[in-house]
Amino acid sequence: MMKNEPNLKDRLERLVASIPAGRSHLILFLHRVQQEFGYLPEEALARAAEYFTVSPAEVYGVVTFYSAFQMKPRPQHELVVCHGTACHVHGAEAIHTELARLLGVEPGKEDQGKDVTIRRVNCLGCCALAPVVVVDGEYQGRVTRNSLEKIVERLSGKK
Repeated sequence: MMKNEPNLKDRLERLVASIPAGRSHLILFLHRVQQEFGYLPEEALARAAEYFTVSPAEVYGVVTFYSAFQMKPRPQHELVVCHGTACHVHGAEAIHTELARLLGVEPGKEDQGKDVTIRRVNCLGCCALAPVVVVDGEYQGRVTRNSLEKIVERLSGKK
C-alpha cells in the first residue's frame, strides 16, 4: 500500500504546490492525486483539508459524493454498469447479473482472489446507447447478454 512508500509525502507536496490554495480548487487537487496514485490515499485527504482550509468532513463529503473518486486502489479491471432509466428499461439488471455470472464476481464486492470489480451507477449520461457498460474506461453501448461473452473474452486477453 502507498502508506509505506517513502515518496508519498513528497509527491503530495508537489501536487499541492501546483494548485492555488482556494477551496474552489479542491476537486482539481483530488483529481490530480487520483491520477498520480490511482486512488485517494488517506494522507491526501488530510493534506487537502489542511491546505484548502476545509474540514476533513467536507473533503470526505466531496470524495464520497462523486463516483469518479476512489478511496482504495482499483483492481486491474473495472466494469461499470449503468442503471439509469434508459438502461434499466433496456435490461441493465439482466446485463449486470449475467456479467457477474460470467466473471464469477459478486456485483459491488471486491473479491481479493479476482482482479476485477463490477460497479453499479445511477446514470452515465449516454442514454441513446442504452444499455451501457464501461469496461476499463471504454464505453460499450447497446450491450446485450450475448455481447457480454466477447467483453469477458477481451478482459481475459488484457491481463
